[in-house]
Amino acid sequence: MAPRRPSGAGAFPRPVESPAPKLPDPSELYAALDLGTNSCRMLIAQPKGSGFHVVDSFSKSVQLGSGLEHSGRLSRASMTRTMQALRICQQKLKKHKVKHMRLVATEACRRAVNAEEFVHRVHRETGLNLEIIQPEEEARLAVISCAPLVSTRTEQLLVVDIGGGSTELVWIDIASVPKRDRPRAIMRLHTGFSAPEGPFPAAKVVDWISVPLGVATLRDQFNDVEDDSARFALMSWFFEENLADFAPYRDLQAHERFQIVGTSGTVTTVAASHLGLRRYDRNKVDGLRMTSTQIDKVIRSYLDLGPTGRRADPRIGQDRQALIMSGSAILQALMRLWPTDRLSVADRGLREGLLYAQMTAHGVLEDGPF
Repeated sequence: MAPRRPSGAGAFPRPVESPAPKLPDPSELYAALDLGTNSCRMLIAQPKGSGFHVVDSFSKSVQLGSGLEHSGRLSRASMTRTMQALRICQQKLKKHKVKHMRLVATEACRRAVNAEEFVHRVHRETGLNLEIIQPEEEARLAVISCAPLVSTRTEQLLVVDIGGGSTELVWIDIASVPKRDRPRAIMRLHTGFSAPEGPFPAAKVVDWISVPLGVATLRDQFNDVEDDSARFALMSWFFEENLADFAPYRDLQAHERFQIVGTSGTVTTVAASHLGLRRYDRNKVDGLRMTSTQIDKVIRSYLDLGPTGRRADPRIGQDRQALIMSGSAILQALMRLWPTDRLSVADRGLREGLLYAQMTAHGVLEDGPF
């Protein structure tokens, strides 16, 4: 007869402790930092399949471009705020021992007369090598970040990146690219907007433009207009006027299989408001398709709230409330101009583009569908 199993506290084997999660190999980690006119954002990630897994992240409104429109300089206060954020980024990079990184600055640093002085200060105080990139590269990075969201049915693509200090628009013809290869063909644009030589079908960039108006700079242009609705209308018309030299703007032909992909805090905020989210959920927002009617309904609700109501609305958030109407003015102008009534929402942008570009250049992404 088998011995009887004892009862009580010692009756069952003690549970085996699970091993601690394996820390990622620092040699496999990549970082991307985007210092814009309004925000400082960073991602640390490791390659996973044809994409990547985010290990750590950071996002902070620093308002680096505050006052730039009038003075042409980065102010002492804005640089101090930004340095505080960059020190946090430096600590995260050090903690994870990240070896591969690109840390870039955009429109505010392109325009400020004391930008180089600020870049040197960043390196002196944090050791970070901040790189001021030109508008074409900013546009390229936004485009490749959105490649996974391009429909296989799409033949004409417009990618719009609404930033704090500028807005990039890129018109891409992928009609001659096989359906399964369209996202991959767009990814190949990370080397430049001219078609790369090689055996693969290429995405053709018809035209692109960087408009020096983003949510912060457009707001500053019309700060003196007191009436909320009038200010919104003026901002939208003014932004449209600045698109006059963009070739597709003059193309009145309605294109078949046309898709607009919009990436920015404005677009994701409007999408979250449309969905009625009490807490932001990237999985519900990224890749969502909204009709122009749905977008207009959300923007009308923002106007009905007025400045006081928008400040109190949790869907908008404190960091976004001061900029949501200038961003909405840009978004409404874009939907008014092009032959589609739908917008694909992208919760991705410059940081993701920087990661894809680095990983693609190093050959660490698997070849396959996104």
